Amino acid sequence: MRSTKTTNAIGLAWGARTAGAVLMLCALGLIAWNERRVMDYSAAVSRHGAPVLDLGGAGRPAAGQYGSTTRVSGLPQVVDAPRDNEFNVRSNTPVLVRHVEMFQWREITVAGSTHYEMDWVDRPIDATGFAKPAGHVNPGAFPIQGRQFEAGEVRLGNFRLATEIVRDFPGRVDVPVDEKSLPANLSATFTAHDGALVTSSKPDRPRLGDLRVSWEAIPLQDMTVLARIDGDTLVPGTPAQPGDAGFDVQVGERSLLDVLPALPEPPAAVSVVRGGAYLLAILGAFLLACGGRFRRDALFAVGVGVVVVSAVAGAMWLAGDAMTASVWLLFAVLGAGLAIWRVQQRTARAAH
Repeated sequence: MRSTKTTNAIGLAWGARTAGAVLMLCALGLIAWNERRVMDYSAAVSRHGAPVLDLGGAGRPAAGQYGSTTRVSGLPQVVDAPRDNEFNVRSNTPVLVRHVEMFQWREITVAGSTHYEMDWVDRPIDATGFAKPAGHVNPGAFPIQGRQFEAGEVRLGNFRLATEIVRDFPGRVDVPVDEKSLPANLSATFTAHDGALVTSSKPDRPRLGDLRVSWEAIPLQDMTVLARIDGDTLVPGTPAQPGDAGFDVQVGERSLLDVLPALPEPPAAVSVVRGGAYLLAILGAFLLACGGRFRRDALFAVGVGVVVVSAVAGAMWLAGDAMTASVWLLFAVLGAGLAIWRVQQRTARAAH
C-alpha cells in the first residue's frame, strides 16, 4: 500500500500540473486577445490610406518607410536661411516675405457718398476707374516688387520638409530693419521708420508715390507635421478628397489623435501584456513539469513558454503581416532551441 507521504506527493504533483495547465491556457488566451486588438487597430489605421507611423521628434528615416504617413514634431531647424539680397536682409526663418506698399489715392463709397483719401496700399490702384479721376491720379506700377524668399532647407526632427509644407507654416512676425546694412545704392533713398523702410523725406507725412518696404517672417516655434515619407523628406501625400492638401501642419506638440481624430485609440500596454503572457506560460510550463524529468528546470520552462506563446502569436499574424509573423516565429524557434538544448543535456547526464 502507498504511504500517506507518497499519496500527498502525487496529489501535489497533479495539483501543480493542473495549475500549470490553467496558467498555460490563460497565457494563450491573453496573447491571442492582445494580438487580435493590435491587428484590429492596424486594420483600422490602414483604412485611412497609407500606414501611419507615429515617429514624434526622435524618428529617423529608415528602410520600409517609403510612402507611409507619419507624425513628426519638434522645433524646425533652418539649415540655409533665406536672404533678400537686394536689401541685404536676412533672417533665421523658414520663409521671409518682403512687402512693398505705395502711398496712393483710394476711392471710398459709403451710403452713396464717394470721397478720396491717400493711404498705403500693396498694389497699384488704377485711378482711371474712379468716379472723379481728376486730381486723384496714381503713379502706376511699383518700381520695387514684393517677394517671398524661402530657406534652402528646413528640417523637422531628422527629416527634411518639402517646400509646400514649409509655406503652410502658420504665424507671421515683423522682421526689424537695419538702415546701416542697406546697400549703398538704397541707403540714400530709404529711411528706417516704424520698423519699415520708407522713401518719404518726412516719414510722418508721406506724399503721393512714396514707397514703404517691410519684411515678415514665419516664427520658429514647436510644430507638428503629418505628411508622407519620401526618403529623408516629408512631402504632401495623395489628397483624400478635393481641397485636401495631403498634409497637416499644427502649432505645438500634438498627438497623433489630435492630428487625426478619426483614428481609433491605439491599444494600451501592448508590450506589458505580451510580457505577462510570457510569464504566465513560463510559470505554467514550470508547474506542468513537476514530478517529471524536467521538474525545477527553469531554463526548460522558459524555452517551452516562449515556444507556446510565440507560435500562437506568429500563427495569428501569418495571414495579415508576414514580417510580424516571422519575428514571432523566430522567437518560437529560439525558445525551441533552448528547450531542446536542455533535453539533450538531461539525456547526456542520464546516460552517464
